[in-house]
Amino acid sequence: MAGWQLDKGRIAAVPGPVLVVVMDGVGLGPGDAGDAVRLARTPTLDRAMADFGHLALAAHGTAVGLPSDDDMGNSEVGHNALGAGKVYDQGAKLVEGALADGSLFEGETWRWLVEGVRASGEALHLIGLLSDGNVHSHEAHLHALLRDAARQGVRTVRVHPLLDGRDVGAMTALTYVDRLEAVLAELSTGGRDYRVASGGGRMTTTMDRYEAEWAMVERGWQVHVRGEGRRFASARQAIETLREEGGGTTDQFLPSFVIADDAGPVGPIRDGASVVLFNFRGDRAIEISRAFEDGADFPGFDRGPVPKVRYAGMMQYDGDLKLPSRFLVAPPKIERTLGEHLARNGISQFACSETQKFGHVTYFWNGNRSGKFDERETYLEIPSDLVPFEQRPWMKAAEIADATLKALPDFRHLRINFANGDMVGHTGHLQAAIQAVEAVDLQLDRLLRAVKAHRGVALITADHGNADEMFMRDKKGAFEGDGVGGFKPRTSHSLNPVPLCLYDPHGFAPRLADTVPRPGLANLAGTVFELLGHQVPDGFQASLLGKA
Repeated sequence: MAGWQLDKGRIAAVPGPVLVVVMDGVGLGPGDAGDAVRLARTPTLDRAMADFGHLALAAHGTAVGLPSDDDMGNSEVGHNALGAGKVYDQGAKLVEGALADGSLFEGETWRWLVEGVRASGEALHLIGLLSDGNVHSHEAHLHALLRDAARQGVRTVRVHPLLDGRDVGAMTALTYVDRLEAVLAELSTGGRDYRVASGGGRMTTTMDRYEAEWAMVERGWQVHVRGEGRRFASARQAIETLREEGGGTTDQFLPSFVIADDAGPVGPIRDGASVVLFNFRGDRAIEISRAFEDGADFPGFDRGPVPKVRYAGMMQYDGDLKLPSRFLVAPPKIERTLGEHLARNGISQFACSETQKFGHVTYFWNGNRSGKFDERETYLEIPSDLVPFEQRPWMKAAEIADATLKALPDFRHLRINFANGDMVGHTGHLQAAIQAVEAVDLQLDRLLRAVKAHRGVALITADHGNADEMFMRDKKGAFEGDGVGGFKPRTSHSLNPVPLCLYDPHGFAPRLADTVPRPGLANLAGTVFELLGHQVPDGFQASLLGKA
């Protein structure tokens, strides 16, 4: 226990449970016609904030370890900050640094990939999300890999772009595809052959997470690896055709496609190839990585003959599972998290969400670590529905609340995530997003009543904004029209702060206060320590409780 013992804090411990409620994607927006959070009927949240006040927490940019304050927060970095109590340089910033100083290209993994295809004569394949959203990937990283491959004498490259429409504008794929095609054309000289080979929308192809829908990964496997799927002459033709046939289907939901010429598919992945997944974020990269690296016990789908390739990720997506085994940039090493401190001091913990966000209150909360710290922890996953989120905006909020109500008397610290505001916000459906926020508020009422009955407190917050801005804006800040009398939907996260409200009906603790400049998500862990009666350990950001 040396170095782990928690000291007695400046205030008495709350006698009952300390519950953290993460309302995923529920930010403090502008309160206008595109703010589903403000438009929703939320009597529970409104009453809690009126009675106990709230702080606005920074949840994007440098406050969560991203390169600049122009970068949207996301659930991965948000839950890292919430659980770690510190700010670490995150994926995008680490990759940018490795590209800027050349260490990525000088590293053993990139040399291994390049040497493999130079020896075999097969292609270097690059798979990943194509946009500048900087949440899962950035097109600039892909372009840099392509240019260095050309510099190092790689003769054949195939790119398998996944279309975004979620972290960027809903129908912007052609902008990114055209820029990629320009780079590929520029590099396809001197005997080099660099082309797009396959693709699809990120919510139909390859980028599943938490094993919610292995069929999505299987579709990616078929088009990327087998070259089996609907054929088109170019990515632009595929996107234009699929959009027209889909009656306005946004980029993230476009079907999978294969690029082919007179000789057939231009880029199936064969023995001797090298493959890079150029996403830096882990949650939607793990399953396709397993498809390439798992042995005969792979559980996802029938892969058929698995090509013998050299495979690497932009980063290692799961440090405990060592997945993938090779990677271009080392992820942040997050140590001594809130959860580990509590576990080492014998404090019982409960974590719960539905499938879509289960990994966020477990893996990401614990510093990108799989598994529990000790037997006093209980992690409960509620299976998500496999239907479009706008069709059931209530999602599994009631089931999460049911489980938490049952667990509340038995655990000292509990953390839960309601996925509704984020997952429904990403659909761009304003009315569904309003219903999603209302569904969360209804369950919040049940939870707060129980917290009061058990002489506890609840910290109500979010990991980033989303449902608070549902319409796109032009450069002047006005809503962009959609050409048919409405407004263009926004499907990405917002840059807005998120609320932090301490529900404390018995007055056990000091109220929240502006004790630090620009409070952020990382201040939550210190606040939890104090509510549990402990000093904030060295290295953690300060608690946001005011003077006792």
